[in-house]
Amino acid sequence: MTALHHNEWTMPAIVHLAAVTSDPIDAAELSALVSDPSTGAVVVFSGDVRDHDHGRAVLSLTYESHPSAAEVMHSVVHDLAEKLDATHVAAAHRVGNIPIGEAALVVAVGSSHRGDAFGACREIVDQIKLRLPVWKHQHFADGTDEWVNCA
Repeated sequence: MTALHHNEWTMPAIVHLAAVTSDPIDAAELSALVSDPSTGAVVVFSGDVRDHDHGRAVLSLTYESHPSAAEVMHSVVHDLAEKLDATHVAAAHRVGNIPIGEAALVVAVGSSHRGDAFGACREIVDQIKLRLPVWKHQHFADGTDEWVNCA
């Protein structure tokens, strides 16, 4: 007997949030959005601004986005919600100046099983980083700066 794939017998995941925002992102709030009595596993990824990158001290970081970023975020999250083994999804990417230690990208996934939740969360994070038109501008303690075309 073969196990049924999630999407063979249930509806696509409910997308509670797919946003690009200048406001701080609270990982606990996104986690709460994807939790309900049907959820056996919740996985949350919080990509936080760190104080170093490739051996250099980071003083500040700013994300700038293309005007299409919100539309792309919506498309990425909703498209994947139809394909992945998840019941609930919430994702937000922050733009603007983000202090060290605060979240730049948070993805929360609820699913019936932990393996499905881990896999769905990873895929959503990877696709956001691949497809979202945002650019990271880092300023280093040595006076240099760097633009990176990735979320």
